[in-house]
Amino acid sequence: MSLSDPIGDMLARIKNAQVRNHRKVSLPSSKFKTKIADVLKSEGYIIDYKVNDDEKPLIEINLKYNSGNPVINTIERVSKPGRRIFSSANSLPKINNGLGIAIVSTPQGVMTDVDARKKKLGGEIICKVF
Repeated sequence: MSLSDPIGDMLARIKNAQVRNHRKVSLPSSKFKTKIADVLKSEGYIIDYKVNDDEKPLIEINLKYNSGNPVINTIERVSKPGRRIFSSANSLPKINNGLGIAIVSTPQGVMTDVDARKKKLGGEIICKVF
């Protein structure tokens, strides 16, 4: 089975797992999904992740909760396969006045909107997390 939007599938699985208060969520792995999970870990939205390299590589994400409530309040896809959203460094959006992050794919890799602004890099806005 092929997915038309594997990143959208990843975000939907994380969102659905947190609604059901699951501790872990596993999904098919790719380098891009691993980089997104790395950004979520470095920003404190998930506890950890690990990649299992079996015949079907899976990424297992340990979700983070604060006093029973999920740390990720909303996670939503911005740039979709049917409509890509690009932004320059100056016009990168601030998510909830800087309380949330936007994950951006730049020529120097996947990073948050804050890091992209510091490095003066634009790119494709993948998703926003709050």
